[in-house]
Amino acid sequence: MAEIILKNVTPFDQSTSVDLLLRDGVIAARGENLSVPPQATVIDGSGYQAFPGLVDGHAHIDKTLLGRDWYVNDVPRNLTDIIANERRYRREQQPDVKRQSEQISRRAIASGTSFIRTHVDIDNEVGLGNLESVLAAREALTGKVDIEIVAFPQSGILQNPGTEALLNEALQMGAELIGGLDPCSYEKDPVRHLTLIFELATRHDKKIDIHLHERGELGAFSLGLLLDFTRRYQMENRVTLSHGFCLGMVEPEQQYRLIQDMAELGISVATTAPADISVPPWDKLTDAGVDICAGNDGVRDTWSPYGNGDMLQRAVTMGLRYRWRKDSEIMKAAQTITYGGARVMALKKYGLAQGDYADLVLVPGRSMVEALVETPRERKVFKRGVLVAENGQCLF
Repeated sequence: MAEIILKNVTPFDQSTSVDLLLRDGVIAARGENLSVPPQATVIDGSGYQAFPGLVDGHAHIDKTLLGRDWYVNDVPRNLTDIIANERRYRREQQPDVKRQSEQISRRAIASGTSFIRTHVDIDNEVGLGNLESVLAAREALTGKVDIEIVAFPQSGILQNPGTEALLNEALQMGAELIGGLDPCSYEKDPVRHLTLIFELATRHDKKIDIHLHERGELGAFSLGLLLDFTRRYQMENRVTLSHGFCLGMVEPEQQYRLIQDMAELGISVATTAPADISVPPWDKLTDAGVDICAGNDGVRDTWSPYGNGDMLQRAVTMGLRYRWRKDSEIMKAAQTITYGGARVMALKKYGLAQGDYADLVLVPGRSMVEALVETPRERKVFKRGVLVAENGQCLF
């Protein structure tokens, strides 16, 4: 494999520039004024901030309508109607899920994303079709992006007869995690819902990532059950709570207890930093040792017209939602879309140190904050030491 040396690039979490030598898929050397090996390609990194490959820790790549005819959204804002509308659109329009998944993934790669955890719909109408399509898209993009799949019962398990058997098969087919959805408000039987999920996870030795949109005390009740099940099934360090709005809503004493229990059990959090609802308390969670990642959630789908797959833009959204203004505060957002996501996904050899995999993105900017807020297109994206995207376009 050809060697590449990046000269005078500034790691996003420091102020001085270094050279990075990329060889055999890893960062073979890091330091000042590295000598240039014979035949190595030299790239001037002056004026660029280097980030490890960005991590989208909560995506739905099978849902995107990007590139299709514009979808006019006129759906009431409640979960039941939104899910029913999505099923109706999928049934009537029959989008090519492999094409759509690959298209949004390529958009993400071009913006610097190296790792995606995506929730893929499994239900008694689509069956395993979406999973088969996303598996095919993942295969087509091997070596360009790493995609981790959650078998996700978007329409519920108890509310969608036959889904349990399909989830069992999905985990056999290659999904790395099993998902869940609002055990009380949507499934109406939280104990049964969680029992099914944890039994499947245990049977197949898989991790869990559960959507919890439930607010306030109801959400706290479901979270308490999730904590109990994690203990009972000895699933420490194998559960992620997605959204978790209730954590930002309950009284401080109850919030403290929930966070301490999550830290003890190694339950991580995935947030999309929505503008219209409480968000998990970033500082309290991280101070307790709870890992937090961020994700784009759905992009241009029947749920929402927003998004473009760019995790730098998601970091900006986090900064706005959490009211972060200082450079030191905005660094929290940058850490969340990089090292936070890597911890949640348990990525190995991740980062910008010697010996780490050479997954990184160079973004123009005099500082990390400028690189985020400008969100320039002229980025250079490397996957395992190969330049895979530049100036907003994939090179493959």
